[in-house]
Amino acid sequence: MSTTPAREAVIESLDHEGRGVTHVDGKTIFIDGALPGERVRFVSHRVKPRFEVADVERVLEASPQRVTPPCPHFGVCGGCSMQHLEATAQVAVKQRVLEDALWHLARTRAGELYPPIVGSAWGYRYRARLTVRMVPSKGGVLIGFHERRSSYVAPMDECAILPPHVSAMLPRLQALVAGLSAPDRLPQIEIAVGEGITVLVFRHLHAFTATDEVRLAAFSRDEGVQVWGQLSGPDSARRLFPAEAPGLAYTLPEFGVSMAFRPTDFTQVNMGINRLLMRRAMQLLDPRPGERIADLFCGLGNFSLPIAKLGARVVGVEGSDALVRRAGENARANGLEARSEFYAANLFEATEDSIAALGHLDKMLIDPPREGAVAVVKALGPSAPQRIVYVSCNPATLARDSAVLIHEKGYRLKGAGIANMFPQTSHVESIALFERG
Repeated sequence: MSTTPAREAVIESLDHEGRGVTHVDGKTIFIDGALPGERVRFVSHRVKPRFEVADVERVLEASPQRVTPPCPHFGVCGGCSMQHLEATAQVAVKQRVLEDALWHLARTRAGELYPPIVGSAWGYRYRARLTVRMVPSKGGVLIGFHERRSSYVAPMDECAILPPHVSAMLPRLQALVAGLSAPDRLPQIEIAVGEGITVLVFRHLHAFTATDEVRLAAFSRDEGVQVWGQLSGPDSARRLFPAEAPGLAYTLPEFGVSMAFRPTDFTQVNMGINRLLMRRAMQLLDPRPGERIADLFCGLGNFSLPIAKLGARVVGVEGSDALVRRAGENARANGLEARSEFYAANLFEATEDSIAALGHLDKMLIDPPREGAVAVVKALGPSAPQRIVYVSCNPATLARDSAVLIHEKGYRLKGAGIANMFPQTSHVESIALFERG
């Protein structure tokens, strides 16, 4: 990796990754750690004919929105990218990223910009996957997120975005792993926090010894956590200690439902924002008794159960057989099986016939992964629902799919806004309402 001599520039804006953007001699420069309006000295570490990627060497004139990052690992750890920007300014940047994506990629603007959905800026991350590495030159076992732009592990003795009790546990967790028989054969630890329950899933490539199990049982008891082991794929995860314990769950109190999940299931990382996003989604979707509503990419029923609770019949579709089973179990546990049905199908290969096979639909909610739902929106035929609520974790694919809905399928973008699901990062979660007719 080559670097250039230090240069100075004034930052014009932020890009979708939270990097400062400027132009020097007609070339676009993306500068990590720089904020709009600042004059900085920077050094480029990646040079291409049309752009460069750089790091701030020194801030010469600071933005009034710059704050001191509270985390001592910020700048090295890749878990956060925006701790140096004041929290409300982060939200404004993300709203602009969404607006810019919709305009530049879909040539559209939302009829209404919804108020941003915001919550706590710290201690929100109820799901995390920590990497474990044995690095003798750095003192032994390291546990943490990857370093910025690197496969190396950033050593972490605390983490401000994890729940406080999990952050406080990190040094003791490192000591535990260091004392196991084969710490170099334990590549990751997955953390899942439900309401009153914390689970640590140890991904281990060798079976634990009897001595290991004694250590793990003591850690489980002393820290008040469940210890699980995972020898292969996610479905192989099993609780080790304590032998008997309640399962993970989160509640959506506004809708009176409880969602059970396994620690390796996909769930939203930010429980507080998920509840607020659910409120917004149900307000926009407006499920009513007698309606039949599709929930595509339904997962374990996060949106499906509130739809059914509000009186509509929900048809959930998800690519994972395990999550489809979990959605059905959650519907039964909440007494909603009579108003819900779930199917496993690959929605990335959706066709007009496969969508039509779901039957008459009054409305639709789409909540895809980062790849978006282009096959689904292209498959919508003349009998497609009049109203679609689209929950997105990637503004670029939302904009791409919006272009199809608007310019090919006759929908209008009635409104859109962001949900700050991942504070201190550049990740943009959003929700949009489309209507036809």
